[in-house]
Amino acid sequence: MDEQALRALVREAVARHLQQPGGGRLEPGAVLTLTTHASHGRYVLPESDGPCLIEPTVQCNHCGYCQSHGH
Repeated sequence: MDEQALRALVREAVARHLQQPGGGRLEPGAVLTLTTHASHGRYVLPESDGPCLIEPTVQCNHCGYCQSHGH
């Protein structure tokens, strides 16, 4: 399988997933609108090299839990 065939398979899979018209084929340059669930958003908080905001007895390891709803 060459790169062009792989790209065609990926385009068809994405089109089927998004239920695009056109028999499962996306035209070159087609615009896809992606939406995300609110649980994937992250708040902007200042970076910390000190204690964790959630569990202050441990060092911050930048996991992002304090910037999200924890999902």
